[in-house]
Amino acid sequence: MRPTGRLHLGHYHGVLANWVRLQHEYPCLFFVADWHALTTAYDEPGTITQHAWDMVIDWLAAGVDPAQATLFIQSRVPEHAELHLLLSMMTPLSWLERVPTYKDQQEKLTHKDLTTYGFLGYPLLQAADILIYRADKVPVGEDQVPHLEFAREIARRFNHLYGREPGFEEKAKEAIKKLGSKRAKLYEELRTRYQEKGEESALEQAHALLDEAQNLSHGDRERLFGYLEGAGRMILVEPEALLTHASRMPGLDGQKMSKSYGNTIFLREDEESVRKKVRTMQTDPARVRRSDAGDPDKCPVWQFHQIYSSEEVKAWVQQGCRSAGIGCLECKEPVIEGVLKEQAPMHERAKMYEEDPQLVKNIIADGCEKARKLAQETMRDVREAIGLDYA
Repeated sequence: MRPTGRLHLGHYHGVLANWVRLQHEYPCLFFVADWHALTTAYDEPGTITQHAWDMVIDWLAAGVDPAQATLFIQSRVPEHAELHLLLSMMTPLSWLERVPTYKDQQEKLTHKDLTTYGFLGYPLLQAADILIYRADKVPVGEDQVPHLEFAREIARRFNHLYGREPGFEEKAKEAIKKLGSKRAKLYEELRTRYQEKGEESALEQAHALLDEAQNLSHGDRERLFGYLEGAGRMILVEPEALLTHASRMPGLDGQKMSKSYGNTIFLREDEESVRKKVRTMQTDPARVRRSDAGDPDKCPVWQFHQIYSSEEVKAWVQQGCRSAGIGCLECKEPVIEGVLKEQAPMHERAKMYEEDPQLVKNIIADGCEKARKLAQETMRDVREAIGLDYA
């Protein structure tokens, strides 16, 4: 996530709630994309550091658990930049120019000069962010699928160019022996079934077989993945999209919640401010007087009820609004209580980090160390494949 400052409820419902769920299902890495922030905010460098710390506290407040997931800052793992540089040597310029968001963002952010190499190359940096951890799953919404497909193409091209190491087949056959006679025989059978008959189930079984093998080095495992599919060694993993449903959180004016619209409620906003914001929300313009009947479908407050209210309360709103049986301030009270109830545990979790910022820095330092070890393993293989291992 790019550090743009304090996060709001739109971030929570759109991304963070999903992160909290995923951290219990997968080994997750969540990072502050500070270099990505510079691709469009290169002329605002003074804001990034403070925005980063505020954002991490919001992650922790939302329930992201550093005991379950790895939290780190992109620029503190310089291997991201090294892989980005090396990948740029083999990435066709046309691939970058055809990324859908390239021209789209230039048209939207007309107040910025985005005719920079950094902006053109940000999808490649994003690909490096993913590929350096050999991530096989990336949680994305539909709009990010083209970016992930770009990362897959980059991995495929890299493996095609550099995966055919000298003596590849001999090394692969030696690696098969390390599986043990029973598993080696099964691997050969599955490889034949996939390559001669195209059986996808055989490929899946072979992948599971290799994932379970305990005595293989990473290099041998990747050789056997490549040998299985008739390719070379798979140095970089092609990531799959883990499509996630992003709940659309409405803003105070009925549009999508966004800081650029000035219609947000922040994750750690104080109670008095929340009450004031909700009480002054726009309502159905047809309800000029208390006695006028309204239509919840035309009221931004109703969108909040759909997120925070029970079926019983929603029925009360529908009947009361359409009959003028309840006023707009009455209608807003359950929304206020729903928002405050959601925020209460966030305030509680954030309290110790707000009081002692060093705790946050320690969490990030530990996360950076863990992430860097993984990144260094990948870069060792990448350098060796390209021919830059000066051992």
